[in-house]
Amino acid sequence: MTNFSSIYKLSLVAVACFVQACSSSCPVLECWFVQEKAGGGGGLTAATSQEKSLLHIRTDAHSQSAKTQKAPSNINPNRVYFVTDPAATLCHRSLNPPRGSVKKPQCEINPFLPQPCTLKWVAPLTDSAISPIYLQADWFSTAIHGLNRQLGISNIIRAPTATAEHNVILSVTSKTVSVQSRLGEPVVLDCGFWADPSSPLSGSGFAVEWRYQFRGDGRLVLAYDGKEDRLAETQEEGTTLDFEALHEKGNASLILQEAQVRHSGTYICTVYLPYLLAQVAMELEIVEPPSLSIHPSPLPLSAPGQTLTVQCDASGFTPLSMELSWEFKDADGKSRPLGSGSVTGHRQAWDGTFSQSTRLELDTSKLDLGRGGEVICVAVHPGGTRRASVTLNVIGFSAPSIEDSMAMVGVALVLYGLIKFVSWTFTSSGSDEADKDKKKN
Repeated sequence: MTNFSSIYKLSLVAVACFVQACSSSCPVLECWFVQEKAGGGGGLTAATSQEKSLLHIRTDAHSQSAKTQKAPSNINPNRVYFVTDPAATLCHRSLNPPRGSVKKPQCEINPFLPQPCTLKWVAPLTDSAISPIYLQADWFSTAIHGLNRQLGISNIIRAPTATAEHNVILSVTSKTVSVQSRLGEPVVLDCGFWADPSSPLSGSGFAVEWRYQFRGDGRLVLAYDGKEDRLAETQEEGTTLDFEALHEKGNASLILQEAQVRHSGTYICTVYLPYLLAQVAMELEIVEPPSLSIHPSPLPLSAPGQTLTVQCDASGFTPLSMELSWEFKDADGKSRPLGSGSVTGHRQAWDGTFSQSTRLELDTSKLDLGRGGEVICVAVHPGGTRRASVTLNVIGFSAPSIEDSMAMVGVALVLYGLIKFVSWTFTSSGSDEADKDKKKN
């Protein structure tokens, strides 16, 4: 029994050490605290100030490890925050670079003012005209990007007035900050959220909104009222959510059933709680390499001094940027560039993809093409490099090669044998007829 008790105590100690180790793996984030200057000018853009700040992240509000650390001398002690994140979203490895690393996560803190939203799919969250006493506190929002764009996080943080004890109330994350997809493939834009279950705001429902922006153009893609379980009337065709995962796990990811050119742009996922909102943005780029075709194919036989015109058509590609060029590979396998030829402007198809052509003049007397080879069209595109080739045969250019000589000797021998055979046949038949005539006489 004593041995069992000892093992039990050791197990508790091991678990406690494990929890402490996990807690200590949470980073200390270097951030900028950005806010409008008091009494700023009356211009269109308000003047702002920014100060260096630190966020000590922990998963347990009772952890004392962060408080024992001294703040650097160049940081105002009032800008050192101890943030409790029970969901451990801020403990992601992309927010904790190796010691001495030059690359750091990007972090910004702003004051936040809780207020009701008038959007019709959000308004039911704040049916009561009375703001809860819970809102009487210091509120902040954070926008954080992990290393190498692995993670995007937006948090709403609350602290009792004039304290440094901050708690994450709402957290919205995305692991697809930058996404590329081929045409026609399904795309999932990741967006997840977590709300503090101890907060009185988390039990009153939620709403999710997806918006699209591209070069100043914006539109609502999808909006969902989680409190009344209904979608907004405006929903883009071919988009949906996993509603079961949304309610059970906070998975608000947008599903595009079939990627199209028009889907390239910025997508913003916004999650609403009563009086609160947090959002993350992500970039989607549809990348489709070109299909190449060469005309005419095959090329006609060419003689020295003759000029041939070859055209290469690249079609069905996006985005717009692409470089077209020509290469020539001789009979020995050696390649050399022939330039870009005469390149046309871009043409856009009904589905938003682009096409472009290049035309090359092949002067067999000037380009030193020998007996011929392969003419290759090369397209360099963000979706990959594509090549198409056609065979060029030049006749009568120079003395025959050893192989050609052997072939001609073989043909000559065959012809000589045929001639001798025919001659022998006619000679023998003539002799037989003469013998027959002599016998008759």
